[in-house]
Amino acid sequence: MTDYLLKTKRLGLRNWTQSDIAPFVAMGKDPEVMRYFPSVLTKQESVAFIERIQEHFILHGFCYFAVDVLETGEFIGFTGMLHQNFSSPYTPNVDLGWRLKKSAWSQGYATEAANACIEAAFTTFGLAKVVAFAPSSNVASQRIMEKIGMRYLGDFQHPKLRDDPRFSHCVAFGKSR
Repeated sequence: MTDYLLKTKRLGLRNWTQSDIAPFVAMGKDPEVMRYFPSVLTKQESVAFIERIQEHFILHGFCYFAVDVLETGEFIGFTGMLHQNFSSPYTPNVDLGWRLKKSAWSQGYATEAANACIEAAFTTFGLAKVVAFAPSSNVASQRIMEKIGMRYLGDFQHPKLRDDPRFSHCVAFGKSR
């Protein structure tokens, strides 16, 4: 039986396991999944990302959690929270983020998992505020932010994407306890 840290009606959110590496690497190589990022990820970049997430979990008790569909046990991506300290008017702060594989899109999974994370941020993890970031062109993510009750905070130039005009203009949404 899987130890889920958070559960919704359809989803289980948990820490990462070795069995998540291969499907996460495949997600990172999918140009559709990575459409709002500068490039697809190599296997090494995906593994390093998981390692950083696991280190964050050890330090803070939360992270971008691996997400499974409860009915099937299928890994579909991640949703969760991570401290961000890049230079912007909205950092340092705890970022609420998600990335799901293409076959999990348009089923309400991101909204459902993000709602669970927002609730846990305030009740379980004692956070006062969470923020979410997206390139201004990523309207689907902005809709999720609105659906879960986040409010628009403003636009900014993302310093890590400054050299990529496709994604440098970003929006920030936030929600406080």
